[in-house]
Amino acid sequence: MTKRNRNTLALMFGLLFLVVLFLSHHLMAQHVEAIKTSDDALLYLPLPERASTALTGSAFAQKITGLSIEEREKKVVKEILAGNVPSFARKLKRITIQKTISSKNYALTFYADCDYLAIGSDKDYLYMPMTPSTAQYLADRLNCTLPTKKMVDLIYAHAEIKLRPQPIPPSDRMTTVPVFVQHTDSIKAQIAQLHLNRTADSIFAGHKKDIIISNKIYTPDRDYERVVIYGWHRSIGDPIQPVYNGHYAGYADYSHGVRLVWNRALLNGDTVKITELLKDEQLNVLLSDEGPIAKPYYPPSDIFTEIKESRQEWPMHFRLFQNFPNPFNPQTQIHYVLKQPTLVRLTVFDELGRCISVLVNQNQQAGDYRILFNSGPLAAGTYYYTLQSGPYAQTRKMVVVK
Repeated sequence: MTKRNRNTLALMFGLLFLVVLFLSHHLMAQHVEAIKTSDDALLYLPLPERASTALTGSAFAQKITGLSIEEREKKVVKEILAGNVPSFARKLKRITIQKTISSKNYALTFYADCDYLAIGSDKDYLYMPMTPSTAQYLADRLNCTLPTKKMVDLIYAHAEIKLRPQPIPPSDRMTTVPVFVQHTDSIKAQIAQLHLNRTADSIFAGHKKDIIISNKIYTPDRDYERVVIYGWHRSIGDPIQPVYNGHYAGYADYSHGVRLVWNRALLNGDTVKITELLKDEQLNVLLSDEGPIAKPYYPPSDIFTEIKESRQEWPMHFRLFQNFPNPFNPQTQIHYVLKQPTLVRLTVFDELGRCISVLVNQNQQAGDYRILFNSGPLAAGTYYYTLQSGPYAQTRKMVVVK
């Protein structure tokens, strides 16, 4: 081979190497970008954005100290539904399990809150123990459910951050706000000591007991309404608190946490309600280790019949109407009125809380607006549209038929 041929061959190999390097870098960049922009592993509680003027956890603790438990929980519900919740407590992360039942393989995906419900900002927050009826009320309002014992175990096993339980010696102050603050501060101190990133999309577990769904809510071994608690894991398979239904329903101490689970799951690709799955004679074993749970909820409390969206509480600067026609195929009209200039975001979600379409995302002047929405390739089913302006949001349901 001549020197000229060798140089030509070397040049060709060099060019080939550069091409391969470029393609590899391009494909890697595409892969990184796909990971960066993919959000199907996360859902968000359907809450308004936290207002800049919302109370911090410390300020809220001062506000509710000394109140009766009924008055306290009314204020808790109002703050949470107004969106005064830190970012880490409004994210729900995907958990997928697989199980063979009667020779058939099942894959189930459900979404669990990354942390227990808290009130306040990301830096100044208060973990909020509450009674089971209040927790159930919030779950219902937010299209969620409370977890079962098995789900608590699954969430702990999948948690990226497993904190150390920090019990406080028993006393008659365990159900008071100052002890709630004390325990929250001990958790914050542990998080700071471990240099953990609160803004990361990580599931935190091990720092609270869970209020759970169980057949023990209604068993005849108690002649009073009760709360069922479980968890506070030290490690996988080692909870401090076994399933216990000895406390009456009005009891909530510092160790109780409320972790919500989205009440829609994917079972072999099909949408299913978790509460219906728990009732199923065969499939309940996916999320229950106590058999079918015929009543996967706590009895309601009458203290929330007084909580209504009064004109004083609901924002007056916009109004969202029911879409028409509804049900529809393929088009419907969404009508809203703005009383003042504002930044508007109008979004359509499916039953799993995934964003289907952003119809409006811009500043608009006061006026009457009518937006056409085309269902296009969407499957028949229930969808939701949310109008958001600043910290306020309103959601309505619409149905696609085929």
